[in-house]
Amino acid sequence: MEKRLAQLPKLANDAKKENLKYFANLKKRTPKNLDYVVQELHNKEFEKTDCLTCGNCCKTTSPIFTDKDTERIAKHLKMKVADFQKHFLERDEDDFMVLKTAPCSFLDETDNTCTIYNVRPKACAEYPHTNRKKFLNISDLTVANTAICPAVYSIVENLKKSLPMVSKVKKKRS
Repeated sequence: MEKRLAQLPKLANDAKKENLKYFANLKKRTPKNLDYVVQELHNKEFEKTDCLTCGNCCKTTSPIFTDKDTERIAKHLKMKVADFQKHFLERDEDDFMVLKTAPCSFLDETDNTCTIYNVRPKACAEYPHTNRKKFLNISDLTVANTAICPAVYSIVENLKKSLPMVSKVKKKRS
């Protein structure tokens, strides 16, 4: 896994332009079964992928913490919300509450488990977002996640094989 993670940013960066173009074309001509196809690819990938062997998302990025997340986690930790926010969170450039540090403060790096798993943020519970409805609405996030999550990278590569799109506009006949 370590070797794959080391290669992932370059692989994702090399495919980024192609992936953005692919999703732009997909938005223009969205197959009716897109969410079904992506769900199937997600399910197949996670039959063979164990997130605990990776944990790269928890090691490199922060989820967005909603007010509900913050309240739930602070209660679980027996902290006041203000104290929890002061100790663990900060506002990012988009005005979202995110972790101050990476890796995640709640990651147990010995086995990649989450110490607050049962009350984790909604964004963590839904990550990597490849099994959601209206998948195409988060294509930019998906492309970004190909550099973080090996499973997302594989899902996108398999999606391009499952639903190849014509990338060039057909010329009109004269």
